[in-house]
Amino acid sequence: MLDLNRKLAKLEEEGKKIRVALIGAGHMGNGMVSQMANMKGIEASIVVDINLELAHKAFTDAGIDEEIIDNVTNENDAEIKLQEGKVLTCNDFLVACKTKSIDVVIDATGGIAIGAEIALNSILNKKHIVMLNAETDCVVGPILKKLADDAGVIFTGSAGDEPGAVMELFDFADAMGFEVRVIGKGKNNKLDLDCNPDTVREEAEIKGASPHMIASFKEGTKTMVEMALMCNATGFVPDVRGGHGIEATVNEVPKKYALKSEGGVLDNYGVVDFVNGIAPGVFVVVAHKLKAVNDELKYLSMGDGPNYILYRPYHLCSLETPLSAAMAVLEHKATIVPKAGLVAEVMTIAKKDLKKGEYMDGYGAYTCYGTIEKYDVAKAMKAVPIGLISKKTKVVKDIKKGEVITYDMVEIEKDTTLYHLRQLQEKIFG
Repeated sequence: MLDLNRKLAKLEEEGKKIRVALIGAGHMGNGMVSQMANMKGIEASIVVDINLELAHKAFTDAGIDEEIIDNVTNENDAEIKLQEGKVLTCNDFLVACKTKSIDVVIDATGGIAIGAEIALNSILNKKHIVMLNAETDCVVGPILKKLADDAGVIFTGSAGDEPGAVMELFDFADAMGFEVRVIGKGKNNKLDLDCNPDTVREEAEIKGASPHMIASFKEGTKTMVEMALMCNATGFVPDVRGGHGIEATVNEVPKKYALKSEGGVLDNYGVVDFVNGIAPGVFVVVAHKLKAVNDELKYLSMGDGPNYILYRPYHLCSLETPLSAAMAVLEHKATIVPKAGLVAEVMTIAKKDLKKGEYMDGYGAYTCYGTIEKYDVAKAMKAVPIGLISKKTKVVKDIKKGEVITYDMVEIEKDTTLYHLRQLQEKIFG
């Protein structure tokens, strides 16, 4: 993202701004609006949420004058009011997608099915789309990327989210000629595959987060989704199902993420994994074949090799997302996107015994969680992606706790944009 600050400053000097429509005014969306209010050359022009009070609060929390905040219900009124210098709230994402002056849409809803609707409608209306919604991306990212390419717009994951932060390190190392051997992220709590919103409720209240969100972190589904996006963008794969999830300090990572024959835990290089103990950072493990480079790395206090870690000790989540929006508009570039079809799948695992006739819920809840596997392996198993499981998913045969849930075990909802995009994706990419 070199020079992006100067390009944004130039826009500001010319009296221009990138107009962003943000969909989702929860915790992440609220902070993003405040961040954009302090940036040059970009603004949150429309904030959409089903709760209009949250959308309005996002503007007022950012110091926006009440007099210029207005509410709209259709794209024609939205366009008129934007030209009058207003910023707008709305409870219909289609208005944001269809408003002519909007340059880029950001999905910060976290909803998988609605995320597919938002992305598709943004693309159909020739808007760049930034997905602060990794869950949708890991299910139908490849087909959305293809549709965006065909429409001449950018589909991208978000800077600041861990996959985007890893991609920056990966591109940096790869461009320098290093062999990138392992990529991954830190995790700040140990896996608890049995957790649910009830067991984490007290912790969630202390942290001011939803129990569903905390459960999705602790059960590991969020980590698996993030690692899947890293795989899809780089071609890397999980070394083992679910990852090794080692415990390590930053300096221990290069030694532990070596091959078993070298004293490490890995069967292969070219893999993605997570580490307990280095959150909230992200990393890549690299090597170089030439002695002169290794000598210089040792001189630079990078360690004795042969593996070295490049570590970013932070990711700023939604506060960085506007950079992806700006890069899409100004440079027509994505932060992180699938290379082609899926490389990894986050497949569904039963969190408890499930009986025929029961209905499921989804990740971060009571009936299931997700784990990462190579896409071709998951496909051969007919494993159901975690993103296709919803409250309308019906169990059609008894399922044991810990079993991989396959398509013959459940009836999934098929009358959704998400499902149809997934079917089209599998037809095109296999």
